[in-house]
Amino acid sequence: MKNLKIPLFLITMLLTSVSWAQTIVTGTVTDEQDVPLPGSSVVEKGTSNGVTTDFDGNFSIEVENNATLIISYLGYATQEVAIDGRTAVTVQLLPDATQLEDVVVVGYGTQKRSDITGAISSVKSEDFNQGVVTNPGELLQGKMAGVNITSNSGEPGASQNVIIRGIGSLRSGTQPLYVVDGFLLDNSSTGVATNPLNFLNPNDIASIDVLKDASATAVYGSRASNGVVVITTKRGRSGKTEMNLSLSTAASSMSNTIDVFNADEFRTQVAATGGSLEDYGGNTDWQDELSQTGISKNLNFSMSGANSEKFSYFASVGYQDQEGILKNSNLERYSGKLNMTQKAFNGRVNIDYNLTATHSENLRPNINSTISDMLGLNPTVPTYTNGEPTLLNTNALNPITRYNIYSDNAENNRILASISPSVEIVKGLTYKLNFGIDYSATNRDQQYKPYTSVVNESDISDGDVVTTISSNSNQLTENTLTYNWSQDVHSLVVLAGHSYQKFMDETRQFSYRGFADNNIEPIYQDQSSSDQYPTSVSSSAVKNELQSYFGRVNYSFDDKYLLTATFRADGSSKFGDNRKYGYFPSFALGWNASNEGFMENSFFDNLKLRASWGQTGNQEIPSKITQASYSEDRLITGGESLNTYPIGTNATSIDGYPYGIVYTRLANPDLQWEVSTQIGLGIDFALLDYRLSGTLDYFNKQSSNILLEVVPADPVEPTATYWDNIDDMKIQNNGLELALDYRSDASRDFSYNIGGNVTYIQNKVKDSPYSVLTTGAAQGSGQSGATINGYINNESIGSFYMLQFEGIGDDGLNLFKDVNGDGSILDNDRTVVGSAIPKFIYAYYLNFKYKAFDLGLNFNGVSGNKVYNHTKMSLFTKAQLSRSVNTTDFAIQYPNESTSNSNTVSTRYLEDGSFLRLNNATLAYNLSSDKLGLDDVIQNIRFSITGQNLFTITDYSGFDPEVNTGSTAGGIQTFGVDYYTYPKARTFLVGLNLTF
Repeated sequence: MKNLKIPLFLITMLLTSVSWAQTIVTGTVTDEQDVPLPGSSVVEKGTSNGVTTDFDGNFSIEVENNATLIISYLGYATQEVAIDGRTAVTVQLLPDATQLEDVVVVGYGTQKRSDITGAISSVKSEDFNQGVVTNPGELLQGKMAGVNITSNSGEPGASQNVIIRGIGSLRSGTQPLYVVDGFLLDNSSTGVATNPLNFLNPNDIASIDVLKDASATAVYGSRASNGVVVITTKRGRSGKTEMNLSLSTAASSMSNTIDVFNADEFRTQVAATGGSLEDYGGNTDWQDELSQTGISKNLNFSMSGANSEKFSYFASVGYQDQEGILKNSNLERYSGKLNMTQKAFNGRVNIDYNLTATHSENLRPNINSTISDMLGLNPTVPTYTNGEPTLLNTNALNPITRYNIYSDNAENNRILASISPSVEIVKGLTYKLNFGIDYSATNRDQQYKPYTSVVNESDISDGDVVTTISSNSNQLTENTLTYNWSQDVHSLVVLAGHSYQKFMDETRQFSYRGFADNNIEPIYQDQSSSDQYPTSVSSSAVKNELQSYFGRVNYSFDDKYLLTATFRADGSSKFGDNRKYGYFPSFALGWNASNEGFMENSFFDNLKLRASWGQTGNQEIPSKITQASYSEDRLITGGESLNTYPIGTNATSIDGYPYGIVYTRLANPDLQWEVSTQIGLGIDFALLDYRLSGTLDYFNKQSSNILLEVVPADPVEPTATYWDNIDDMKIQNNGLELALDYRSDASRDFSYNIGGNVTYIQNKVKDSPYSVLTTGAAQGSGQSGATINGYINNESIGSFYMLQFEGIGDDGLNLFKDVNGDGSILDNDRTVVGSAIPKFIYAYYLNFKYKAFDLGLNFNGVSGNKVYNHTKMSLFTKAQLSRSVNTTDFAIQYPNESTSNSNTVSTRYLEDGSFLRLNNATLAYNLSSDKLGLDDVIQNIRFSITGQNLFTITDYSGFDPEVNTGSTAGGIQTFGVDYYTYPKARTFLVGLNLTF
């Protein structure tokens, strides 16, 4: 037994020593005025063991007996507190202004905001727009000065126009360059008709930085003329391990309806026009019948943390199912995300892994036909007759039947993966490789099931399928060297790099017609070709390459005087051998005036002045246009082709004419880069102990070497058009941006945060050799091709160019202003009557917090722009009403108007596009888990109710003034045309967020 006493004694001592090594420490964290700081981070140094303080600033944590606690709170200097055997501590944190300077993501690196010399706006995840959100653009609307984001329609996942500091190109539209975790995306279509950025789950995004001026964007060179949007996804953080589950459901309905005639009014008004009334005896509200309450569901689960200082992770899965407010309209997305960081050799080796995988299914109705029926279909037609959709005449289709027989479904699989290893070669010098691939594959089927009751349209009566198979690959390889050096008052960061990017887009399309009416969808039937309906096949493949060399120098003296210099050389396969490379420099200066000694007693807490100049490029033009292209041609009996000639002079039939080779495009090896040159001046400031902060910026951006497909002046040319840089032509944007933010004391029971931004933009086309370059053209029978708006010399971008309507004459026909006084109304009487681009963009927000409740309101609006109501021009005419097509009272505005009067493009259909919208409102309650006895399991429980698009103040008579559904003309993007636009929704969402 004596032999047993020693082991038992040793075991007892060991257990006792272990219990001594662990201790529970409680404490309170306060600010400099002894006010508790709830939500402060308390972490055991060197471990992932950590907690946050409760509402009263209290905490409890089990740590090693000799542990050191790291205590931090946003806006306050971090403190390290050694326990030294204590079980209770009180920690007072002091303000640290440098903590208020966020780290901003810039090209190929990060900087403190105090060191930034360019114009960069940033939004963190906690400030994103809430509600049903499908892509990053919706998170930002109204959040930044100088950034105008408009949805083209109310369709789930609709495409957006993102305009940063005005429109600077004819060809490339408005889209900025998107960079996701260092990977440069391609803006080309992925084969899905909606926004290609829908593959990103907004719940995975940590922050979005928008680079607006040339100093900030020039490091991206050739694709930065429209600005750069840098998206950073979430990562694990040392000392904070958590799981998050968010659930939400939402209901959406039409936010606005158009006041068309009801059945009784319709009967009266058709008779009043002397028209022929088709009375089916019903009373149908087609806007109600063809819309629905769209139910959306969203589920997201994430895990993040770090098990040591060497490894961190973030992983998430998400599911979103968004129903549109039109039937057969749905966007469903499954997403997965994995970000990991691994460090080795005392942090000198660092490897970042990023993986995003998404499967989405996008179902769309026939939007143009549906909107036309909602507004124009005879309201006396009953929806159903004998339980079946009412049969109309053979030239029309009951829209209820269309919902049953038509579908447009696209399935997309997309993966974005990258790996970025870096190594510190010597102190301060780091090499980094960034390699990644973005691959997307889409199958899209548009089909009509056979419906024999419509005999005059074979695609409907016999069935029709158009199948499109597309794939996109984008491969990026970048090598960078970064050198960081600092000594005394000097700080220097030098970046040098090389980038190679390869793009491959492939598309194959098959069109089939003629299927059995057997209740089997055409896509699952035999799709063989027939003599009556031969199969149509088309395909294309485009490969582009981009090689770049770039460098940047950031120098700071005494944290007061800042210099940034950037240079990038881009070579693109889209340009000819003589002009393949473009060169893009930029320079910027900054002065942190508040760091000067003479500013010590100033009322400014922060004051920085910025100035920049730089150039960026544009290569977003069609591929191969610098290379010659040919096709076969042959004289066709009854045709007009004269491109071939008989081999012998005695040819008597078509067989005597061989196939000939003709030009379809001429080679142009001298085609060169479009260049955007920008000057910027800015002021950043903070007052009242950093509670009031803001920025004021002036910018002047001018685009030159404008790329355009033009018609030769000489009619004797081998091709009808050719590509060229337009000499001397300029597109100029200049304006002012102001952003303000005020934050009260966040430690009080009641706190608030108010602010907003406003942007004034003036744009103009200068020295254009063309009277008008059409961007928006009318569509429809008798209207196609008529100019609505375009680029006009010395006028604003997107100017509406048309006749001025002055009423209806005694003959019942249109009266237009005779501008030139020649007594005739001709094309030369058309004038500029407004622009689709707003002069003022503004937004403001009000955030309130009382104990566990918080309320956020976000407003946004525009002013100084027009919208052309093409829907009104096409549908709401007296002629339509006389043919038993429904309209509004706009059609009977002039009692003496003739039913034969034409709906000519004119100011009769041009309306004010200004609006103010309550875009987002969220009321939330944070339930303390300890009140439920769940504090050991759940860190936080948050309930929220969100309303989107709650009201809009506008004079526009359509569904919504924020529209753009006009067709492009010659590949040039149009703006401000409302053509059968999918209506906007009003949405109410209920959400639950659990943090474990």
